[in-house]
Amino acid sequence: MSNKTLTRMDLTEAVFREVGLSRNESATLVDSVLQHVSDALVSGEQVKISSFGTFSVRDKNARVGRNPKTGEEVPISPRRVLTFRPSHLMKERVAEGNRR
Repeated sequence: MSNKTLTRMDLTEAVFREVGLSRNESATLVDSVLQHVSDALVSGEQVKISSFGTFSVRDKNARVGRNPKTGEEVPISPRRVLTFRPSHLMKERVAEGNRR
C-alpha cells in the first residue's frame, strides 16, 4: 500500500490540469466545494456524493470508558462524530485495487 496522501493542493492541481482554470481559480473552486461540504455537515445535513459515498454526523451519548493501562473508569462526554459510508461503486473500486 502507498503512504501517499491526497492533499488540497493535489486536488487544486488536478482541477487546474483537467478543467483549465487558472491555479488561483482552481484553488478557489476546491476551497468553495470543501467549505460547502463542511457547512452542511456542521448544520447536521448529510452529504451524499454519487458513486463516492455519504458523509453524515452522528450524536453519541455519554458513557463510561475504561483506561486500558490502569483499568480506571473514565467518563466520556456526549459528542458529535463524523461518519463516512462508501458507495457500493467505491467499495468495488477499492477492492479491485487490492487484487493488483
